[in-house]
Amino acid sequence: MSVLSSNSYSVMQVSSDFLLKPTFLRGFSGSLHLVLLIVLFLSWVFKKLRAHGNEGAKRSVRNKGFLYYKQTLFCCLGLSIFNFAICFLNHFYWYRNGWSEEKIATLLDSVLRTLTWLAVSVYLHSQFLNPSEHRYPFVVRVWWGFFLSISCYCLVIDTVYYKRHQIFQIQFLVSDVVSTVMGLFFCYVGYTSKVEGEDTLLQEPLLNGNTRESKQSNGGEKSLTPYSNASLFSILTFSWMGPLIAVGYKKTLDLEDVPQLASVDSVEGAFPILRDKLESDSGSSSRVTTLGLVKALIFTAWKEILLTAFLSLVYTLASYVGPFLIDTFVQYLSGRREFDNEGYLLVLTFFVAKLVECLAQRHWFFRSQQVGIRAQAALVALIYNKGLTLSCQSKQGHTSGEIINFMTVDAERIDEFSWYMHDSWLMLVQVALALLILYKNLGLASIATFVATVLVMLANIPLGSLQEKYQDKLMKSKDSRMKATSEMLRNMRILKLQGWEMKFLSKIVELRETETGWLRKFVYTSAMTNFVFWGAPTFVAVATFGTCIILGIPLESGKILSALATFRILQQPIYVLPDTISMIAQTKVSLDRLASFFRLDDLQPDVVEKLARGSSDIAIEIVDGRFSWDISSPNPTLKEINIKVSHGMRVAVCGTVGSGKSSFLSCILGEMPKLSGNVKLSGTKAYVAQSPWIQSGKIVDNVLFGKEIDKERYDKVLEACSLKKDLEILSFGDQTVIGERGINLSGGQKQRIQIARAVYQDADIYLFDDPFSAVDAHTGSHLFKVMKDGRITQAGKYDDILKSGSDFMELVGAHKEALSALDSIDAGTREDKGVESVTSVAQKEETRNDENGKEDDIIGPKGQLVQEEEREKGKVGFSVYWKYITTAYGGTLVPFILLAQVLFQLCQIGSNYWMAWATPVSKDVAPPVGSSTLIIVYVALAIGSSFCVLCRSLLLVTAGYKTATLLFNRMHLCIFRAPMSFFDATPSGRILNRASTDQSAVDLNIAFQVGAFAFSMIQLLGIIGIMSQVAWQVFLVFVPVIGICIWLQQYYIPSARELARLVGVCKAPVIQHFAETISGSTTIRSFDQESRFRETSMKLIDGYSRPKFNTAGAMEWLCFRLNMLSSVTFAFSLVFIISIPVGTIDPSIAGLAVTYGLNLNMLQASVIRNLCNLENKIISVERIFQYTAIPSEPPLVIDSNRPERHWPSHGEIDICSLQVRYAPHMPLVLRGLTCTFGGGTKTGIVGRTGSGKSTLIQTLFRIVEPAAGHIVIDGINICSIGLHDLRSRLSIIPQDPTMFEGTVRSNLDPLEEYSDEQIWEVLDKCQLGDEVRKKESKLDSTVNENGENWSMGQRQLVCLGRVLLKKSRVLRRDGATASVDTATDNMIQQTLRQHFTDSTVVTIAHRITSVLDSDMVLLLDHGLVNEYDSPAKLLENKSSSFARLVAEYSVRSNSSLENLANIRMS
Repeated sequence: MSVLSSNSYSVMQVSSDFLLKPTFLRGFSGSLHLVLLIVLFLSWVFKKLRAHGNEGAKRSVRNKGFLYYKQTLFCCLGLSIFNFAICFLNHFYWYRNGWSEEKIATLLDSVLRTLTWLAVSVYLHSQFLNPSEHRYPFVVRVWWGFFLSISCYCLVIDTVYYKRHQIFQIQFLVSDVVSTVMGLFFCYVGYTSKVEGEDTLLQEPLLNGNTRESKQSNGGEKSLTPYSNASLFSILTFSWMGPLIAVGYKKTLDLEDVPQLASVDSVEGAFPILRDKLESDSGSSSRVTTLGLVKALIFTAWKEILLTAFLSLVYTLASYVGPFLIDTFVQYLSGRREFDNEGYLLVLTFFVAKLVECLAQRHWFFRSQQVGIRAQAALVALIYNKGLTLSCQSKQGHTSGEIINFMTVDAERIDEFSWYMHDSWLMLVQVALALLILYKNLGLASIATFVATVLVMLANIPLGSLQEKYQDKLMKSKDSRMKATSEMLRNMRILKLQGWEMKFLSKIVELRETETGWLRKFVYTSAMTNFVFWGAPTFVAVATFGTCIILGIPLESGKILSALATFRILQQPIYVLPDTISMIAQTKVSLDRLASFFRLDDLQPDVVEKLARGSSDIAIEIVDGRFSWDISSPNPTLKEINIKVSHGMRVAVCGTVGSGKSSFLSCILGEMPKLSGNVKLSGTKAYVAQSPWIQSGKIVDNVLFGKEIDKERYDKVLEACSLKKDLEILSFGDQTVIGERGINLSGGQKQRIQIARAVYQDADIYLFDDPFSAVDAHTGSHLFKVMKDGRITQAGKYDDILKSGSDFMELVGAHKEALSALDSIDAGTREDKGVESVTSVAQKEETRNDENGKEDDIIGPKGQLVQEEEREKGKVGFSVYWKYITTAYGGTLVPFILLAQVLFQLCQIGSNYWMAWATPVSKDVAPPVGSSTLIIVYVALAIGSSFCVLCRSLLLVTAGYKTATLLFNRMHLCIFRAPMSFFDATPSGRILNRASTDQSAVDLNIAFQVGAFAFSMIQLLGIIGIMSQVAWQVFLVFVPVIGICIWLQQYYIPSARELARLVGVCKAPVIQHFAETISGSTTIRSFDQESRFRETSMKLIDGYSRPKFNTAGAMEWLCFRLNMLSSVTFAFSLVFIISIPVGTIDPSIAGLAVTYGLNLNMLQASVIRNLCNLENKIISVERIFQYTAIPSEPPLVIDSNRPERHWPSHGEIDICSLQVRYAPHMPLVLRGLTCTFGGGTKTGIVGRTGSGKSTLIQTLFRIVEPAAGHIVIDGINICSIGLHDLRSRLSIIPQDPTMFEGTVRSNLDPLEEYSDEQIWEVLDKCQLGDEVRKKESKLDSTVNENGENWSMGQRQLVCLGRVLLKKSRVLRRDGATASVDTATDNMIQQTLRQHFTDSTVVTIAHRITSVLDSDMVLLLDHGLVNEYDSPAKLLENKSSSFARLVAEYSVRSNSSLENLANIRMS
C-alpha cells in the first residue's frame, strides 16, 4: 500500500509539475486560441453563404451600438499588436541564444494570439454594422470568459513558478498581467445587458430624398458639442471628436454637421464677461486702456488659463525625464547595473514620462486654442458693438476698411497669442531644469551653458524689437491698402464705366509696394531669428564642451548624450524667446490699436430726449439747437434751430445743395453732435435715407426688418409702395436674394423698398431724406421749412411763405419753370380722362418712370444672383502645391533649400555621432582621440551646420516673399479685370477676406508651413538612419506603426480639410455683416434695431468659431494618437535594446539612438501634423488661386484696331438687331432691338422696370457683351476695339454720385490728364468753384471715404465736373439729377445744353422735364422698341404710353404728399 501510495503521489507530483510548466500553459493557451480562430472562420463562411442567398435584404445601417464598442475594438486590436511585439522580441532574442521546446510553444502561442485577436476585431466590426445585433456575439462572450480564466490561471502559475525556481520571466508576467486586465474589461462589457442608443450617420438610408431636411433638423445647427458632456476618458483621449471625424470621412462636411459650441465657449457666454469686466474696470468705453483690456480678456477664461499653466509645467517636467536618465541608461548598457530588472524599470520610467508628456502637451495646446477662440469671439463682438455706436466724427477717422482689419487681423492675433501666453515664465523653468541636469553631469561647466544661453537670448532682443517695429509698420500699411481696396470694390461699376480700373489698381499696387517693403524687412528678420534658433544648441554645446576641456572635466559618452538631449530641449526656450518677443510685440500693437478704437467717441446719448408714446401732442421739438459735425469747428453746421412739429403734421424741408437739409434730419435722429439746445421726440420713428441702404438678404426680410409678418398689412404696404409690379418681374418674387448694397436692384426699387420698410413699421414719426426723387415737387405740404446756410430762414404754410420770402420763391419758381412744358398736356389730360383716370394711370405706370440702374433680369430663373460662397471640396490637389512652390523663380530655389536642410541634418547628426563615438563610456576607458581633436572637429561641424541653416532660412523667406508678391499681383489683376457680373454676384466681404486673411497667410505663414513639413520629414529620415545603426529589427514594429499613422492621417484629413475650408467660408459673413452694419448704422439706430443686429452678429461669430473649435479638437485627436503610437514604438525599441546581451552593440551609439529616440514621437507626429497643418493652410493659396482664374473682360486695348484720337467725332450710334442676355442660361433682355441715335441728338430712354433701359446703356459701355447684333459708333463696331478705347471716349453721369477718398483734384482728374486751370474752369461751370475756394487746401482739399464730407448734391456736381473735363461726344445720363434740388437741376440742364450742344446725349432720368428737353424719346417694352419719336409727336397722341406717363407726372407733381398719407395705414 505504501508503494502504491508512493507511486500514486509521484504520478500526481509529475502531473502537477507538468501543469506548472510554461510549455503546457502556452500550448494549452495556443490551442484554445486556434479553436476560436477556426470557429470565427466557420462563422464568417456561414454568414457569407447566408448573405449570398438573401442579398436583397442586406442593409449597411445600425440602430444600436454595443456598450463601449470603440474601446472594446481598440483593446482587441491592441492585444493583437501587443502579442505581435512579444512574438517579435522573443524571436529575435531566442534566435541569438538558441531554441527549446518551451520557446517554440511560447512563440506559437504569441502568433496564434496575434491572429486570433485580429480576427476578433474584424468579427466585432462586421457584427457592429448589423442592425439586428444588440449584444456582443455569443461565441465572443463565451470566449472572453475562457480568456479571463486562462489569464488568471497563467498569472497564478507565474507567481508559483517564481517561488519554486526563483526565476522571474518578465515577458510571461507582463503578457499575463495585460491579458488579465483585458479579460476583466471584456467580461464586464460582454455580460452587461446595457446597450448604447447612439445615432450615427450610418442610420441615414442610402437613398433618402429628405436627407438634407433630416440633416438640418438633426445636424450641428441644433446639436451640442459632445465635448460639453464627455466622460473623463473621452476628454483625455479626445474621443469626443470621433463622431464628427467619422462623418467627415464618409461625406463632405457642411456647417450643419458641425455641432454647436457649449455656452461657455460661445460668444453669448464670453462676450458679457468681457464687456462687464471692461465697464467695471474702466467705467466707460472712452477710458479703456490696454492694461484694462488685457485684464478683461484674462477674466473671460481665467480657469482655462490656470489649467494650461499647470499642464505646460507638467509637460516641461516630463520632457526632462529622458535627458536626466540617459547617462544611467548608457551605464546600464555598458554592464554597470544597480539591481535586477533595472533595465525594465528604466524603460517603464521612459514610457510613463512620454505618456504624461503627451497628455499634458495635447491638452495644453487644445485648452490654449480654446482660450484664443473664446477671446477672439468676445473681441469681435465688442468691435461690432463699438462699430454700431461710433459717432460720425469717429467714423471719419477710422474707415470701414480699417475697422474690418481690427476684426480680421487684430482680434485674430489675440487668438494666436494664446499659444504663447505661458512661454515667458515657462522659458525660465526650462532653463533652470536644464542647468540642474547639466550641473549633475558636467559640474561647473553648466555655468558656461548658462552664459551662452543668456547671450543667445540677448541676441534675440534687438531682433524682437525690430520685428515689433516692422510689424507695426506692416499693419498700418495693410490698413491703408485694405481701406483703398474696400472703397474701390464698392465703386467698381463707376471705375469700369469711366475706364479707371487700371489706374486705381496701380494705386493698390503702390500701397502694396509700401506694405511689401515692411514685409520684406519683417520676413528677413524672421529668417535671422530662425538662424539663431537652429544655431543656438550648437553654440551652447561648443561653449559647454570647450569649458569642460579647459577645466579638465572628464567627458563621458553618457554625460555627453545627456547634455546633447538637454541642449535640444533647451533649444525650445531659445527659439520661443524671439517668437514670444515677436508675438508679444505684435499682440501689444494689436491691443493698443483695439484699445484706441474702443476709446473713440460714441454717439452722444443725450442728444435726443425721448418721451413716452402718447405723452405729448408735440412729435418733434427743437429749442435753440446748435449742431456741428465737427465739434472743434468755429462754424456750426446748424444753428438757431427752433421747431415744433405736432403729431399728424407733414413737414417739407427745402433748400439748395449743401444748405443742411440732411443734417437737419440727422440732428433729429441724434446722429449729429449737439453743441447746445434741446431736442425732444415723442413716439417711435422710421427713417428713409437719401442714399438707399439695403441689407443683403431677401426682399421680404428688408421690408419686415425684424417684425413679424402680417400678410394683409404686408400686401397693402407693397401695393402702396408700387412694389407689386417689381416682385412680379423678379423670378423669386419677394424671396429674391438681394446682392451687396442692393447691387441687383435699380435705384427706384431700392428707394421703394426703403419706403416700404419704413411704412411697415407703423411708426409715429417718419423722416424722409429726399425719398421721392423719382416723384419730386412736394408742394402741397402742410408746412415748409426752408434751409439756407444751416439756418431755418423761412417757416410757415405754403401760401404764406410763397408771398413773403425770396428763398422759397426761387425754389418754387425753378420748379414752375420745369413744369411749364407740361401745362397744356396737364389740362388736356384732365379734360379728356379726369383725375380718377389719371390717378389709376399713375398707379399702373409708377415703375415706368424708373431708371432701373441694374436690370432685374440679371436674376434668371435658374438661380439667385448671389450664391453661397464657393469652396473646393475633397483633397487639395497636388497641382495647388506644385503651382505654389514653382511660382517664385519657377521653383529653382526649392532644390537648394532642400539641399541646405539635408546638409544641415548631416552636420547635426555627424557632430553628435562624433561626440558619442569619440568620448569614453567611463573614466576607466581611454578616449579614442585627444581633447583638442575632439573639440576642433565638433566646432567645424557646428560651423558647417550653422552656415547651412542660414542659407536655408534666407532662401526660404526669399521664395516665400516672392511668391506672396506674385500671387497678390495676379489675384488683384484678375479681380480688377473681372466682368461686372462677378462683382454683382460676389459680396465684397468674400473678396476682402482673400485680400486680407488669405493674403496674410501667404505673406507670413505658408512658406514656413511648407518648409516645416519638408524639414521635419528630413529630420525623421535622419533619426531612422541613426536607429537603424543600432537595431534595424526595430523597424519591423516601426513600419506598421508608420502605416497606422498614415491611415489615421488619411482618416482625419477629410474632416480637417473641410473644417478649415468652413473656417474660411464662415469668416466672410462676419465681415460682410459688419461692413453692412457700419454703412447702415444710421438706419439701424433710427429703427431701434441694434439688439437684433447684435444677435445676428453673434450667431455669425459662433458660426465661425464652431469649425475653428472643432479644427483644434480634430488636430489634437490626431496628435494624441500619433504620440501614443510613437511612444509605444520608442518603448519597444528600448525593450529590445536592453534585451540584447552586453557587448553586442556600442553603448555610446545605443545611447545616441535613445537620445534621438526621445524626439521620435514628437518628430513622427510633427511630420503628420505639419502635413495636416500644411493642407489646412494651403487652402488660403487654393482660395487665392480661385481668384486668379476669374474669367476676364475682353482686352482693354487691341493694338491692331485702335480708333483715331478724336473718335467719336460725330457721335452717331447705330444699333442693329441687338440681343443681350446676362448669362448663357438666362433669357434675352434685349430681343433684337434696332434704332439709331443721330449724332448730336438728345435722346431720353423711358420704360418700366425690366424693359431693358439700363441693359442698353450697359451694352453701350460693354459692361454686358451682346449675344447677337452690334452697336456701331461713327462707323466703328464697339466690339472690335479695346474696352478702354471705348469707355474712355464715352462719358457718364451716374445715378449714384461717387467720390473717392483723396483730394478734389484726384476726384475730378484721377488719370492726371488736365491742368489746374482747366479744373478750376470746370468747377466754376458746375458752381462748385466758390465752395472749393473757401477751403484752405483748395484743389488739394480732403475728400473722405465715400465723399462723406460732401453733400449728395455736391457729389452730383463733381460727377458733372468730370464729364465737363472729358468733353466727350457721347454722354450717358443715368438718373443724374435725382439728388439735387430743382433749381440746381435746371442749372445742370443749362450747363449740359451749353457745353454738349454737339454731343449725343442719352438720358435715363427721374424727371420727365429732362426727357421733354430731349430731341427724341425711346420707350422700351420687354427689350423691344415700343415708341421712338420726338416728344412733341408722342405727346400729340394722347393714347401713347409716353403721353400717359407725362400726364401721370403732372398730376403727381401737383398732388403734394397725399399719396404718403395714404401709404401710412391705421
